[in-house]
Amino acid sequence: MINIEELDLETRICLYIMNVEQVLDKVRTSLDTDPRVREIISIVEAYVKDAKYYLSRRDYFTALSTITYAEGLLDALRFLNILSFEWKRPSELVERARTKVLTAGTFEIIHPGHIYYLRQAWRLGRVVTIVSRDSTVRKIKKRDPIVDEKSRLEVVGSLYYVHKARLGYEDDMLRVVEEERPNIILLGPDQPVDEDWLKRELEKRGLGNIEVLRLREDLDKSVYSTSMIIRRIVEKYVIQR
Repeated sequence: MINIEELDLETRICLYIMNVEQVLDKVRTSLDTDPRVREIISIVEAYVKDAKYYLSRRDYFTALSTITYAEGLLDALRFLNILSFEWKRPSELVERARTKVLTAGTFEIIHPGHIYYLRQAWRLGRVVTIVSRDSTVRKIKKRDPIVDEKSRLEVVGSLYYVHKARLGYEDDMLRVVEEERPNIILLGPDQPVDEDWLKRELEKRGLGNIEVLRLREDLDKSVYSTSMIIRRIVEKYVIQR
């Protein structure tokens, strides 16, 4: 039996955040049509984002206070029989709270494929997302990025499923892994990273305990690919003129 009081403060706050998140994930599909209820839920979601923001900056007092407000609002809706849900026991969430999942990408045009990728990562644990530098985009994609790195970082850091977003390094893609020390690296279906190579490189750096997973689901490329979205825009709004 896990005693929550024995956990470090950061992990405990993560437990509270994840508990609120799992309730939100459940009730979104059955929200009352009353606009006042939806407004309260939007406030809860804002509190969750704030809690993640302060937690990423190690302002534990503010993070804890903020997520407590979110819990209180949800409890009020439950006590009024407006929402029906149950809080999970801390022991059910400890493994997820302790698990750090590293994701990465360019994230030029946020589309459903990105959300799907980050949602699957969120289901495994706390999501840390690495946003590619502009120079890295030029090197890999042979073109200038559509949106600059600071703007992309701001957008990704605001996404619901991301606990923390940061920029990568230009010279060494694994340097950020050494700093973050994730439990899992989750690769997207089309990311050009060889899993065997990555595992060997992690071993060389003493990081062989990190689990490397790849999201296998292959989604509709017409709406789940930045390149395809750009192509469709060009075809529809440039070529036709």
